[in-house]
Amino acid sequence: MFKGRRLVIATKHKKEKVIAPLLEDAFNVSCFIIDSFDTDILGTFTGEIKRELDPISTARQKCLMAMEASNCDLGIASEGSFGAHPSIVFACADDEFLIFIDKKNDLEIIARELSLETNFNAKKIKSEKDLFDFAKAVNFPSHGLILRTSKNDNTNVIKGITDQTQLQDAFKTLIEATGYIYAETDMRALYNPSRMTVIETATKKLVDKINSYCPECDTPGFDVTDTKKGLQCDLCGSPTKSILSLISSCKKCDFKKEDLYPHKKTTEDPMYCDYCNP
Repeated sequence: MFKGRRLVIATKHKKEKVIAPLLEDAFNVSCFIIDSFDTDILGTFTGEIKRELDPISTARQKCLMAMEASNCDLGIASEGSFGAHPSIVFACADDEFLIFIDKKNDLEIIARELSLETNFNAKKIKSEKDLFDFAKAVNFPSHGLILRTSKNDNTNVIKGITDQTQLQDAFKTLIEATGYIYAETDMRALYNPSRMTVIETATKKLVDKINSYCPECDTPGFDVTDTKKGLQCDLCGSPTKSILSLISSCKKCDFKKEDLYPHKKTTEDPMYCDYCNP
């Protein structure tokens, strides 16, 4: 289905370094980028341009724009968000989405990787010592920094700082305005190896999804779309909130398959039973 075809990667931040080798090896496609393609028009991490759409919609629009600009019917794009982890208190997370679009075969396959492996951070800084302490804590200089005069100021922003001389010069330039500066991690992939690793992991997930074919119509992307709770308690036999089965489905023919006991256990510990342990 994909062998020998060209595939455009919608990026201006060097994501092709981790995405292209995996896709080319898995599907024998020829990956390329558009040097002039500006993904920042859909939003920037530093706030000069606000992202108007949710991450998946943004990735989809980014991918379609690159496909149209390159006259290519096969494309991939990613979009990341950073902030509090949805379930782990006081932890930051990198939430990456990848979307694969094949116009020729009317396919859209999405993969997600939610990771705690991120240096995402920011701090108000009043001294050069505080700045160096912050920089060390967020893995500078292997990971880039951004300095601005204040948290919400989008006019005086210095991005892509990757060495100490740059850092000192930027600090001296900005500190005079207010007596403090706002330092933050540069989350663009080319300045953030941690994020690049998460994107690579998400790409591997995407490859696995594409390689999962519908048993009924042989369409790629056959994947889990729902879960069914109700695993029986080992003591009283009542249904618990634990997962009983996973439901996989095909977007093309709507074929569904239920896989019982995905965690390799047929009953649940009574400690998770609302009747035995209310």
